[in-house]
Amino acid sequence: MAIRNIRRDANETFKKMEKAGEMSEDDLELANNKIQKLTDKMTEKVDKAVEAKTKEIMTV
Repeated sequence: MAIRNIRRDANETFKKMEKAGEMSEDDLELANNKIQKLTDKMTEKVDKAVEAKTKEIMTV
């Protein structure tokens, strides 16, 4: 799923920033947690949209 790929790319970017000293370890953990929450929220929205569309298709 594209959402998970975006999460992975963001996490990799944050890891590189932490290794380069641009971000602390605590900030890295905070950023990863925020990305995960956003990923969960967006995945839920997609799942609901798919479910609604499936119901729509099945009733026609």
